[in-house]
Amino acid sequence: MDMVRWIKKIMLIGFFVFPFISRSQDTIPRQTILFDKDWSFIQSDMQGADKVGFDDTKWTVLDLPHDWSIFGQPDKDNPTGSGGGYMPAGIGWYRKHFNLSKADAHKRIFIYFDGVMANSDVWINGFHLGERPYGYISFAYELTGHLKFGKGETNILSVRVDNSVQPASRYYTGAGIYRHVHLIIKSPVYIDKWGVFITTPQVSSEKATVNITTTVFNSTNKRKNIVVQTSLVSPEGKEGEVFNSQTKSIEAGKSVSIEQNIPVINPSLWDTHHPNLYKAVTKVKADKVVDEQITTFGIRSIQFTADSGFVLNGKKVMIKGVCMHHDGGAVGAAVPLGVWERRLQLLKNIGVNGIRTSHNPVAPEFLDLCDRMGFLVMDETFDTWEANKVHGKGGYQEFFKQWGLIDARDQVMRDRNHPSIVIYSVGNEIHDNLNDSAGFKKYRDLQNTCHRYDGTRPVTMAILRPATSKVYVNGFAEMMDVVGQNYRENELIAAHETHPNWKVTGTENGMTRDAWLALRDHPYIAGQFLWVGFDYLGEAIWPNVINNLGLFDHANGIKPIGLQRESWWSTKPVVHIVRKQEKDGKATWVADWTPKDTTIYKEAIVQIYTNCDEVELFLNGKSLGTKPKNADDAPIQWSVTYKKGTLNAVGRNKGFQVATEQLKTAEAPAKIILTADKSSIKNNWNDLSYITAKVVDANGVMCPQAAQLITFSTKGSGKIFATDNGSTSNHEKYSSHVRAAYQGKAIAIVKANAPSGSITIKANSPGLQEGKITIEVQ
Repeated sequence: MDMVRWIKKIMLIGFFVFPFISRSQDTIPRQTILFDKDWSFIQSDMQGADKVGFDDTKWTVLDLPHDWSIFGQPDKDNPTGSGGGYMPAGIGWYRKHFNLSKADAHKRIFIYFDGVMANSDVWINGFHLGERPYGYISFAYELTGHLKFGKGETNILSVRVDNSVQPASRYYTGAGIYRHVHLIIKSPVYIDKWGVFITTPQVSSEKATVNITTTVFNSTNKRKNIVVQTSLVSPEGKEGEVFNSQTKSIEAGKSVSIEQNIPVINPSLWDTHHPNLYKAVTKVKADKVVDEQITTFGIRSIQFTADSGFVLNGKKVMIKGVCMHHDGGAVGAAVPLGVWERRLQLLKNIGVNGIRTSHNPVAPEFLDLCDRMGFLVMDETFDTWEANKVHGKGGYQEFFKQWGLIDARDQVMRDRNHPSIVIYSVGNEIHDNLNDSAGFKKYRDLQNTCHRYDGTRPVTMAILRPATSKVYVNGFAEMMDVVGQNYRENELIAAHETHPNWKVTGTENGMTRDAWLALRDHPYIAGQFLWVGFDYLGEAIWPNVINNLGLFDHANGIKPIGLQRESWWSTKPVVHIVRKQEKDGKATWVADWTPKDTTIYKEAIVQIYTNCDEVELFLNGKSLGTKPKNADDAPIQWSVTYKKGTLNAVGRNKGFQVATEQLKTAEAPAKIILTADKSSIKNNWNDLSYITAKVVDANGVMCPQAAQLITFSTKGSGKIFATDNGSTSNHEKYSSHVRAAYQGKAIAIVKANAPSGSITIKANSPGLQEGKITIEVQ
């Protein structure tokens, strides 16, 4: 059995056996236990809930991750207001009862929180461990010295979360312990938190050098001699040679960092098309193995240049990125990995290769997924420093002075082994004065913090209106590793022409063709990050609760603006048809051939989004002519006399058909059809299936104006987790099983609740034939 599988098996054994029986722990140097199950929760502020004897038997028992805000009702009077999507806020308490084996009494025991929203306080057995205001940051506390061990001895972990001070954010934050929690049990001599740092200082297709720095802490009262052993596991799962460090001595209560350089012949490089991942198996020996850790990493080189933009493994790569908020649509802030898998795949399908984590640290598993899928990530820290913003007056700016550098440090140390991360951003559209020494110092301190804990990646920030902030003329931009600007692409171009030695990138960009041409035609710009990948909760004015600027809507449906982006960014042949919704070229672009009122809709303005050499358009089989692709990437446009039937576009390269799309006129709604993005799912928190319900006519053509109420139900080994329809003004609870169709469709998110079997999902609406589909549980 290879080393990786052996360690995973030991971890699994630790999870299922722990903490119910006593056993020898000497052969298990580290246990990492997922600590999500069976927490007690109440959405209220409870005096004394930090105390051991507090009675929580009437609280709700649930599993983490948990965002209690998303289960609430949007309301115009909710204090989160426009920024928070009008969702509820307040205070909540969590408590977990657990037992520990006597065999663990001599170990060091830690609790790790991936994220708690927000202003958390944590107690163990009544002892206050600490507080963390920033709801996006990961943090840990040591429990050693405050625990009880053995049969009948119960420990109580208490967590208070408070997002009652509102408005606190310009976008939806969620509320609660909304990310995973782990209990980690270590030997007294152990690898420190985020204590393995892997870099690849020399990279080529023939040979690479992997540099691994391991920080080991000695919590005993005696000096210890240790050796660090490291082996690498290839992307194919083959474990290589074991490399031993020299023996190092660690004084009691001190730590030591040990550096190793490991050669790799003919490495499998990580890039956007081939995201090859290695694993480093690190063991610490002090007479015997006392700790071990597996760290995933990629072998790749990155460089931002003043003339060629971004260079990956020696080749220029245009970063075609989008900004992403941390909510996952109908699931809120507690996002199963299956949601991100679906969303990132949709982005990849249209040519996106970059993600900006706007404007905060994301969940660790999100970055793991970016590693596996080959995305280039701008890892961002803050939306505010000390100056507040509209709709965020009760936000992080109240804590930045005390916590800003600590949170930046912790984010960098946690994230620095991810090959997907290519740059850090330490702020978005910061309102602090950047034209004085104090503003300079804040940026310099943040950038230096990033460099101190990770010297391999550059740092930027997202500048807005540089002419107002003076950053292009007062020396501020010269401090920046890479100059990043939001919007106004011509200003960035002008700045680079004045300062050709500057490395520059778009950090937040609009969807316009002019913005795209700025990137396409200026190779020194490293990339762009469009605002935004998906519609998101917040930054909306009632009755809207969702911001609608995404390439995809809140329910993952692609919009015409996303279809256009695919024609610019995808490398596969693309042809899409859109038309103006109303007569005389009014209203929005839609991707259908079913006008709202055919009695007045006479002339259709039709556009074709394509990257093909030429496109021929047909209406009911009759050619309307062939037109070449525009050199400036403008859509190809036709004026078409409307007739119901079929509109068909054929894209050709060098005379050969390579892409086609057709739109058909829908008749009266007749039935519901269901499709699933996954035909089988597993019974775990992360897995799910998106069930899409479309209202169609008798011929199966979707009816884009359909707005019937659809009732979802399940039978068998699963349940409906949430529903949505993509409307920006939808005020139903996401947990409701009834959802009105919007533009002809709605979705249900289905999860398993049994280890095996099948789930039959039905969708009903009066007057329509029932939709039905079955998926399997593995």
